[in-house]
Amino acid sequence: MSRLDPDLDDELDARLAAVDLHLRNRYPGDPGGRQPVHTVYVPADRWHYDLVPEWGAAALAALEAAPELPYARDLHARVAAKLAHEPIEDLRIDFEDGYGVRPDDEEDAAAEAAARSLLLAQVVPPFIGVRVKSMEAHTRKRSLRTLDGFLEVWFSGGATSLPENFVVTLPKVSDPAQVAAFAMVCGRLEASYGIPAGELRFEIQIETPPAILGADGTATVARMITAADGRCTGLHYGTYDYSAAAGIGAAYQSMDHPAADHAKAVMQVAAAGTGVRLSDGSTNILPVGTDVQVRDAWALHARLVRRSLERGFYQGWDLHAAQLPTRYAATYAFFRDGAAAAHDRLAAYLDRRETGILDEPATARALAGFLLRGLRCGALDADELGDFTAERLTAL
Repeated sequence: MSRLDPDLDDELDARLAAVDLHLRNRYPGDPGGRQPVHTVYVPADRWHYDLVPEWGAAALAALEAAPELPYARDLHARVAAKLAHEPIEDLRIDFEDGYGVRPDDEEDAAAEAAARSLLLAQVVPPFIGVRVKSMEAHTRKRSLRTLDGFLEVWFSGGATSLPENFVVTLPKVSDPAQVAAFAMVCGRLEASYGIPAGELRFEIQIETPPAILGADGTATVARMITAADGRCTGLHYGTYDYSAAAGIGAAYQSMDHPAADHAKAVMQVAAAGTGVRLSDGSTNILPVGTDVQVRDAWALHARLVRRSLERGFYQGWDLHAAQLPTRYAATYAFFRDGAAAAHDRLAAYLDRRETGILDEPATARALAGFLLRGLRCGALDADELGDFTAERLTAL
């Protein structure tokens, strides 16, 4: 016999109703579906309708000419097949740092040309978008003019909807008010072009220290997610802008610098459970030049990709076609190295078998998520996982 008042349940439901609603809305969990393993940034004046197959051919050529690959040879065929079939998973046509500051008429023409080329492209990555300039005072007018010009040509060219998985990258964000303002602009653009409400979405680049720690001592990036009003799909770390702003010398700016790890740890906590996905930054050491230079750059890139994956950053930036072999090789190796153990631990948990590891339900979900990511990115094949189909893993 309980000594609690029988009306207590209803009282608690009423008392916590606002909290329950906030938690449901703010932390809906992973959105499901595929997350690209990388984002390729291409300056707007270098983007053209057949760029994707050109990058694929260049990446395959680099793979075949490789002096020494920083991964097991048995991955060679899997990586080569990926480069031939889908060399770029996510592409950003860049009107920001990669493009630079140009006269208005020149950037207007570039925005229009970018949209026309996308309309003509026969091979389009499964994820695509544009990076505009920031909402800072000296660039915001240009930023909106570029996005508006791109959409004008896109829709006047016969398209009736946005490209599939289209996203805008908003760089150099330092204050939640900038995010809220850009979300408002997205709503205005939707109304102007007949885009369904909420469909024009964006990712936030974390490139300035105030984006991590505000002047009031709060974690600004968490407030940015709220300010996006449901439009934020991802947080992308900007290695070199952030490092420079933090006062780190050029020779020491890197994805694995302690300042980078701190910023990304804050991003990770802010995004956890929100459905907003994370992307690490890039390395500017390109695999070009002599065999030694290529080998060293590949080894560095492979190590950094693996390091990001181990820390829960399943996406990163690539800046050169010759980085694609190590992007896929390092990613595939990560999931293949861990697949057998994850499979066995998950099976033991579901079968309630005693082993040397006592897994919690949350860990079981993480094991299922690991295998599912491996399937979705092409590292694992369905027949390698037996009864753990994509549907079953998703349900788990």
